[in-house]
Amino acid sequence: MPVPDSLRPHTETLANGLRVTLRHVPGLKRSAAVLRVAAGSHDAPLTWPGMAHLLEHLFFLGTERFPAEENLMAYVQRHGGQVNARTSERTTDFFFELPPATFADGLERLWDMLAQPRLDEAEQLREREVLHAEFIAWSQDAAAQRQLALYGGVSASHPLRGFHAGNRDSLAVEHAEFQSALHDFYRRFYQSGQMTLSLVGPQSIDALRALAERFGSHVSAGETVAGSSPPRLMASAQTHYRQAREGSLDLLFAFEALPAASPQALEFLCTWLNSSKPGGLLATLRQRGLADSLKATALYEFAGQGLLHIEFKHGNAQAAAQIQPLLHDWLGFFAAQDDWAPLRQEFTALLQRRQETGSALQLARWDCEGRGTPLLANDLVRLREILRQLHPADNVVEPWQLPAPNPFLQTPSEAPRAGLIRGQTSAHRGLRTFAQDRSRGRRERSPMQFSQALPDNGREGAVYLRWQLTTQAPLDVQSRLDRHLQDVREEARQAGVDVSFEACAHQWLLKLVGLQAPLPLVLEHVLAKLAQPLPMAQAGDETPSMPIRQLLKALPNHCRQLSTLPMPDSDRSVWTTARWDGLSIGLSAATQGALGPVLARVQGIAGEDVSLATASRGQRVWHSLQTHGEESAVLLFCPTATSALADEAAWRWLAQLCQTPFYQRLRVELQVGYAVFSGLKQVDGQTGVLFGVQSPSLSVAELIAHFEQFLAGLPALIQQLDDASLVRQRQALAAQLQSSALPFAQAAELLWQGKLAVRPSDYLEQLSAAILCLERAQLEVAAQGLLDAQGGWHCLSNGACPPGH
Repeated sequence: MPVPDSLRPHTETLANGLRVTLRHVPGLKRSAAVLRVAAGSHDAPLTWPGMAHLLEHLFFLGTERFPAEENLMAYVQRHGGQVNARTSERTTDFFFELPPATFADGLERLWDMLAQPRLDEAEQLREREVLHAEFIAWSQDAAAQRQLALYGGVSASHPLRGFHAGNRDSLAVEHAEFQSALHDFYRRFYQSGQMTLSLVGPQSIDALRALAERFGSHVSAGETVAGSSPPRLMASAQTHYRQAREGSLDLLFAFEALPAASPQALEFLCTWLNSSKPGGLLATLRQRGLADSLKATALYEFAGQGLLHIEFKHGNAQAAAQIQPLLHDWLGFFAAQDDWAPLRQEFTALLQRRQETGSALQLARWDCEGRGTPLLANDLVRLREILRQLHPADNVVEPWQLPAPNPFLQTPSEAPRAGLIRGQTSAHRGLRTFAQDRSRGRRERSPMQFSQALPDNGREGAVYLRWQLTTQAPLDVQSRLDRHLQDVREEARQAGVDVSFEACAHQWLLKLVGLQAPLPLVLEHVLAKLAQPLPMAQAGDETPSMPIRQLLKALPNHCRQLSTLPMPDSDRSVWTTARWDGLSIGLSAATQGALGPVLARVQGIAGEDVSLATASRGQRVWHSLQTHGEESAVLLFCPTATSALADEAAWRWLAQLCQTPFYQRLRVELQVGYAVFSGLKQVDGQTGVLFGVQSPSLSVAELIAHFEQFLAGLPALIQQLDDASLVRQRQALAAQLQSSALPFAQAAELLWQGKLAVRPSDYLEQLSAAILCLERAQLEVAAQGLLDAQGGWHCLSNGACPPGH
């Protein structure tokens, strides 16, 4: 089966040994870089666990040329991009995404921080404390510990059983031996022979190659390091083991001496193991009441080894004994297929759709990991060996079937053009556009507004549906809805549509964002699922997350004035009495026409301008929330002084200015914790600046004191900035909000928030223009307004309100 050219990036090796992959995607509004270094936590000296992780952190501390306020992290944040790094078992990845106009400057900062890292001992000691804080949080996180426990059956001599995160005890920074080993690790692995650079963007291949060559010229030349082979995964002849816990069964399978190939072989197997289609393993387990869900993932692949994890969630103690024989029977059926031609064709279609809809950063990561192409001949050889080592049944008993094709993939990726007037089609009588509704003010208004703020001739679209409840929601509704929609969400994701459902106390929000061609069909299937009874809650439906994430999830409800709702007569009456409205964005006339009949099936009472009252401005309100985990966590949300667009513009500028100094002060200088962030946040159209910290060592009162100290210094911080810096930052912020430069999903979310704030349909253009009109004086007024809590303060914490607050 030939590989479509569109699925293959351009690859080459530069003269100095740097391997590069380049992908030109004309429609992208961002460019991305991923640098993979072929060295990770398992390559660090056994004496110093966590050394690779520490080094990754040290790279982000700034250099002489680009100090903290101008380094890669600060630069990317200032231009509305994203940046991060990850140390894995055998690789370390550095990645960022930026607007194309600023991409070269981002690459310059990346090569500078890798070539000139701050390795002095004082910096290492400070960063070690951050790793220690991460270690404490990781030790208390139930999901992280459960993940670690999965390796319990692996040989004790294998690196997977070792400790690699790093903490105060394992990183002896003060010892000369440690310093020598750290510098040796850096020199050995951070050179061209160990690196792969993946670039993706709207630039031509020649332009991307020029950027790669410029990057490569600043990288130390070197050869590929021949690493030692790890010991066998299993200490005995046994090749698999199982772990049982309440409501779950984990099966783990170890592979040795696998033929060299891409990670696609195991991913191909996991794709069909995870399928919930009739005739498959999961459908049969559900039918017999043995398991509610199945998730197969590759935990580890390196040097011919592999570890496959299959998690089953079940509801009875007898299920575990019956699951494994059925698994091996299904594997026998799967292994007996000739060459999986129909499944390979479907898999290629999945990859094609994934690449059509992937962001620049997603594409760069897939290219770097070798996950961008369909199965090749050597992948099939590897797949057959994987199946042989899984010991599938020789005599298949059950009447298994191959999964039916994904119905959402059958729609063309390009929406048909109807040739009608934009926004108008006879198929959706009574449904008018956002622009018409706002400008003409007609009385008979549909609850679904069709926005024309973005062009309707693109490939992407979005639909937002919101229900305001008049009765109390069912217990554990979010986890039950997540489980109920799991299958349709996965098929929609494969077809290029992200589906999410947010269930808050008084409102529910359904979002569909992605390729517009399959949107109507996806919405039809989602609404059909929502019309069915919800499954009962199960133990383990919701895995406890770290405290700061629990606070972020709960924040919107605490910013609203919520009244007590009456009890519903039934789960169904929650839907039938709710009022709904919505917004669709970027849809062509043909897609709007197809959407019209589907919207007629939305449950509830159609009603426009559904809104939740926000808490009164000017109040400082403390909210306490009990969370899992012992660490202190605090969120401070500071809304704008008024709802005027000028205030939103000023608060956005203020949020951008605070981002780097807040992180630098609390995370780098004071070492209060590793989860430190600030930025702009919108809740039900209400704009504000959000500050957040989670700390393993400080109390809630101490964290609040640090917040107040930082905020008190805001006027001085603004005064210290020269005019040229302010102008650059203001222009960068305004440029981020241009609809022509925003990725579609971000633009859609801004327009939804604009609808909630009753902004005009040209909200994005007006906001960008308002930012360009700002001066230093208005920024200072905004800072003082934030300090005085003119728009109110909402402080959400897992601790009690300190005395005097």
